[in-house]
Amino acid sequence: MAAVGTMAAMGPLPAMGALPPLPTLGVPGVPELKPLTRYEAMRLGPGWSHSCHAMLYAPNPGMLFGRIPLRYAVLMQMRFDGLLGFPGGFVDRRYWSLEDGLNRVLGLGLGCVRLTEADYLCSHLTEGPHRVVAHFYARQLTLEELHTIEISAVHSRDHGMEVMGMVRVPLYTQKDRMGGLPNFLANSFVGTAKFQLLFALKILNMVPEEKLAEAVAATQRPKKAAIDHSGGAAGHLAAHKAGNELAKAGNELGERAEHPGMVHAGAEQLVGLEGQALAEQLAGAEALEQSVGLGADAVAEQAVAEVME
Repeated sequence: MAAVGTMAAMGPLPAMGALPPLPTLGVPGVPELKPLTRYEAMRLGPGWSHSCHAMLYAPNPGMLFGRIPLRYAVLMQMRFDGLLGFPGGFVDRRYWSLEDGLNRVLGLGLGCVRLTEADYLCSHLTEGPHRVVAHFYARQLTLEELHTIEISAVHSRDHGMEVMGMVRVPLYTQKDRMGGLPNFLANSFVGTAKFQLLFALKILNMVPEEKLAEAVAATQRPKKAAIDHSGGAAGHLAAHKAGNELAKAGNELGERAEHPGMVHAGAEQLVGLEGQALAEQLAGAEALEQSVGLGADAVAEQAVAEVME
């Protein structure tokens, strides 16, 4: 079932009466983009470029770990530049309609899907020096149809070149308030992709607005310092090294004892200095192991991540 467009379709404006206000994102921490109708976008002059991208999604009754509802499967893709984005690209309005141009690009990246004007969702003016109108489409599929597209994308012309692969967006938030959607939103997105994702999730009622706001806010909190799990290995390495030094000192003392001309007082002094240095190394290694043990205990005490109620 195609998503119902929320913006006015291209056509003549009504002669009288004010148009209803266009929907906005309204999520704190995410800059708003100026919305415009499809009619307004098509009336822009030749100095404007048009980009068209699509979100393909399907209801997903699955349960992660048997207890976290997945709700929907939403497709995005990892691009050649390491950024996340939606399938699509720029459309040359001199030769293509918006949908024809979009389907041409989708055919290169996905291979087996065609969208229509009924899938049109919204248009926004982008920020920055470039005059670009970002058009966005959304098509609801069955989970089987979505999986077929994922398989087809692997065999498309752009796979491994401009597109590194398809990814599904986790729409849940775990009990630690970072696992799932917040961690996904912390990635880098191309252009308007992050805004379009949040906008579509809100407009299509796929994620409650307050949950979107919480997920965005979680990405803006400073991250806790990670515990250095390599400390345990470092402690064992220091202790092993100290043991080797102690054995080496014992061997040297044995060699000196075999030579009658060795001064006994000098040997005692040497042993005292080396023993003191080795004792300090062993003490440092023991302290390091204790601190690592405390860190490991802290990790073990963290609550298992569960879905937020």
